[in-house]
Amino acid sequence: MAVRAARRAKKKAVAKPARASRPAAKQSLAAKRTAGKPAKARPKQTKPVPAKVSPARPVAAKPPAAKPTVDRKQIYLQKIEDIDGLSVWIVDGAYIRSHLDEKFTRLGQHYRFAYIPASELWLDRPIKEHERRYCIDRLLVEHRLMAKGVPYAKAFEAGGREERKERRRAGDVGRISDQGRRLPAGRDVHLRLWKRLDSGVSVWIVNGRLVRSVFDGDYAAGGHDYVYEFVPEDEIWIDDQVEEQERGYVLLHELHERNRMAQGWPYSRAHAESSRAEYRCRHHPEELQDRLAAEGWA
Repeated sequence: MAVRAARRAKKKAVAKPARASRPAAKQSLAAKRTAGKPAKARPKQTKPVPAKVSPARPVAAKPPAAKPTVDRKQIYLQKIEDIDGLSVWIVDGAYIRSHLDEKFTRLGQHYRFAYIPASELWLDRPIKEHERRYCIDRLLVEHRLMAKGVPYAKAFEAGGREERKERRRAGDVGRISDQGRRLPAGRDVHLRLWKRLDSGVSVWIVNGRLVRSVFDGDYAAGGHDYVYEFVPEDEIWIDDQVEEQERGYVLLHELHERNRMAQGWPYSRAHAESSRAEYRCRHHPEELQDRLAAEGWA
């Protein structure tokens, strides 16, 4: 025990040598370069003096493109009835498409087209009397539902169901299918061949009522085989209820759209460009024949 204690005491008595201090950090290269040289005085920063600018001469703004003036008196043609607090009017659709809204097709109500008064239903003039009841019943359903806040898509579907009921009662499907003994075909609605183009495409005037009763209740104005599966290959259809003064514009739309889709364009893009071409010609009718010729109507 005494030996161990002595050894411990001896260890305590021997002091540990102090660690050598670390050498000073090497002088930086930049410090070496500037060592012994007088520091350069920084130049005083002065505020830039703004240059005198002479006032610019006012530039006359280009006038906006003139919009067609709408005379609402020219829209209304005939009031045919009052029903459920709504007035049903026959309107000049051609005038509406040229001066107010190119998207107005055959019929409309306030909650679909805000420019239609809330107390009115509009039917385009070419709609034949035997189809008016179907259109009115459809619009009544749409108007009633949308007035309650139902979205247009749902109201549109409900109105379509009501219209199909009325059309089935009329018996159009039975007449065109030999009372169900055969399936209806596209040729069953042909009325007359308008023209056969050099490209092999045939343009037909068709019975619009039968197309809506048998194939598609929403068919309006025109169509072709790239959009409607019931249209035979290489055919374009023009509704017989399209008035003569508007057929050229509808024809341009369908030709232009079909030609673009034949090149691989999607429907949305082809339709949008065709609508612009149609709208342009409605406001510049002198361009119509050249535009048709460019699409193969020669």
